[in-house]
Amino acid sequence: MTDEPLDPSRLDDLDARLRAARAQTSVETEGQSRGGNAGTGMGLGFRIAVELVAGIAVGTLIGYALDGWLGTRPLLMVVFFFLGAAAGVLNVYRAAKGLDDSVGLGQATRRRDGDLTNGS
Repeated sequence: MTDEPLDPSRLDDLDARLRAARAQTSVETEGQSRGGNAGTGMGLGFRIAVELVAGIAVGTLIGYALDGWLGTRPLLMVVFFFLGAAAGVLNVYRAAKGLDDSVGLGQATRRRDGDLTNGS
C-alpha cells in the first residue's frame, strides 16, 4: 500500500469501467431465470430437495452429538430434528421464491446504480 492520495480521475475511470461491465453482464444474463444459474426446472427441483434434506440432516446430527455429550438421549435429537426441518423448509421457500439473491451486495449495487427494476 502507498500513502499517495487517490486520483479522482482514476476512481471515475474505474467506476465507469465497473458500470460498463455490470451493464454487459446484465445484458448477457437478461434471458435467464430469476433464480440465477438454476438453469432448468429439474435443477431447481434438485436444489430444493438438497436444501430440505441438508437442513434435516444437519439438525439431526447436531442434536445427536449434543445428546451424546450431555447424556439427554433422544431429547435434543428430536428438538434439533424439528429445528433442522424448519430451517430446511425456510431455505426451500427462499430458493423457490428467488429470495436468496434479493438481499445483500446485489441489491445494494442496483440501488446505488439506480436500477431497482431488475430483480427487486
